[in-house]
Amino acid sequence: MVHKEKVLLIFIFLFLPAVILLSGCSDDLKTVDIYIHEKTSPSMSAKDIEVTFSDSGRIQAKLFSPLINRYGGKEPYMEFPKGFRVFIYDSAVHVESTITGNYGKRLEASRIMEAKGNVIVRNEITKKQMNTEELTWDENKRMIYSNVKVKITTADKVLFVEGLESNESFTWYKFRRVTGEMMVKKDSI
Repeated sequence: MVHKEKVLLIFIFLFLPAVILLSGCSDDLKTVDIYIHEKTSPSMSAKDIEVTFSDSGRIQAKLFSPLINRYGGKEPYMEFPKGFRVFIYDSAVHVESTITGNYGKRLEASRIMEAKGNVIVRNEITKKQMNTEELTWDENKRMIYSNVKVKITTADKVLFVEGLESNESFTWYKFRRVTGEMMVKKDSI
């Protein structure tokens, strides 16, 4: 009988607290799982969307995407995991330029959009085009930035630069390092 009592006491002091601790942990794991799920799941998803950006009643841009996911929290953002196309309008509401990319993420509070993967900016009036893999569009400043390699194509030249800053209509730009070929007219002397 004494042997059974010792086994029972060992079970009570060693195994019972372990069982209680483990059963208490399972609720914590569920809480952590719910917390992680809430942080990684969009609060809204929509297919084939059109978003209009305006200021004081004037349309500035329209964004089209096959899929949008919106995430809430302290820093809400919209994600375009299947790509996007933005039309930027001039004051007469004519399409001035376009921005496309394979992936986009727009931070709602700061109004900054990050574009990745086959990003193309095109001035629809002058037909100038920029190709890059990463781009940041600051809607407040109406500026675009890239810190990676960029190809600029115009009617008479192709430039390769690393790092670029431009207005969103792509009518002027400045860059850091330049390589490429240009046609130069011969002087008539």
